[in-house]
Amino acid sequence: MRILRTVAEVRTALRPARRAERTIALVPTMGALHAGHVALVERARGECDEVVVSLFVNPAQFGDPDDLAAYPRDEARDAVLAAEAGADLLFAPSTEELYPPGFATHVTLEGPLVEALEGARRGPEHFRGVATVVTKLLNVVQPDVALFGQKDAQQTIAIRRLVADLNLPVRIHVSPTVREQDGLALSSRNVRLIAADRARARALPAALAAAADAHASGERDAAVLGSTARAAMTPFGVEPEYLALVDPESLDPVRTVKGAALVAVAATVGGVRLIDNQLIGTPGLRRRQP
Repeated sequence: MRILRTVAEVRTALRPARRAERTIALVPTMGALHAGHVALVERARGECDEVVVSLFVNPAQFGDPDDLAAYPRDEARDAVLAAEAGADLLFAPSTEELYPPGFATHVTLEGPLVEALEGARRGPEHFRGVATVVTKLLNVVQPDVALFGQKDAQQTIAIRRLVADLNLPVRIHVSPTVREQDGLALSSRNVRLIAADRARARALPAALAAAADAHASGERDAAVLGSTARAAMTPFGVEPEYLALVDPESLDPVRTVKGAALVAVAATVGGVRLIDNQLIGTPGLRRRQP
């Protein structure tokens, strides 16, 4: 696996593959790789001829400078994991490479896709930063496929919208969330949890499981499902920042689950902000009213 630092190096490295019409996959990451990232790279390896992993902690999507500073970084470890999973290229640019002096162009999405949930909590700059850097990475690599994880559900929904609206020639693949044995979704932030808080963080998957179990038992009222999920967090001493049942495509709130719904939750545990989500109901059935 080669480690590349510049846009020019990536384009040069991929030129032979593109000329030979070999398929190219991109797995965008912010580093601190874990088994969820590894699963994405392995899937990319199984589907495409060339696999590119990007490693870039994007400052444009952090509203809190302290959160940016605390984000874990270990490029040497990440490079080993990416190589072992089957990556051909690791694109690890500097901030100046992607945001050079004079940078003045941003990609902005509008509406509930970016205003609800994480958008309401982190502000419009968050998804503007996500949309801008993803567009740049797609333009640099020009992959046939880009792979993301379901844990960042709102991000994946926004990226699908971005790709469709801008007619970008790439397929977006979303893989299931990879979890610890106790259900906690794998996240680069988990390493910041001390032991006691790591146990309390199980409140998030417990809430999702409670909502899913209630739905499986026949409950369809979103308010009841939400209350059931919140109650499941109480024994852990964790209060959600939000816990919402929304349409899995539009992110509009639902009142009654008539097909599929996304249960989304966020909470801060021991100073570490965590998010998680789960689909309930029957995917593919569209609801025209909440």
